[in-house]
Amino acid sequence: MKTLNDVPDNAKKVSIGVLQGVLVDTSDLTNATRQAHWNVKGPQFAGLHKMFEKFYGELNELADEIAERIVQLGAIADGTTQTIGDTTRLEAYSNKLLDGLDHVKALSTRYAALAKSVREGIDSTDEAGDTDTSDLLTEHSRFLDKSLWMLEAHFQK
Repeated sequence: MKTLNDVPDNAKKVSIGVLQGVLVDTSDLTNATRQAHWNVKGPQFAGLHKMFEKFYGELNELADEIAERIVQLGAIADGTTQTIGDTTRLEAYSNKLLDGLDHVKALSTRYAALAKSVREGIDSTDEAGDTDTSDLLTEHSRFLDKSLWMLEAHFQK
């Protein structure tokens, strides 16, 4: 779509591709985290239930920022269920998990995988000349790293 946004066309193309991948994966991770929130059981129920709720709320806000950036750059943000299911780069989340620490383990690998992709996107969009997108992804990266730290703390003595 036409826009007066003066980010160079090549930078827009790179950023839109990166952002669309991050949008899909963030939406998938939001749903996985919500799944954990709904179904967590065990002695750490109260703390994990609350933490998972906080995480998926923040992920939802980040996904919204990413989608809006895609539109600002002149593209259509695609976060449909079909697109998420078809293009997510994250491992499928089991709908059979109940134990709190099993959820923590499963989510940890997904938060780490998305954080890695986001950091690659930071470099790509910065090199392409879109520092605003790079900055947005940096914010996303900080959230993912902090969340991963909080998840992993459940396994550290």
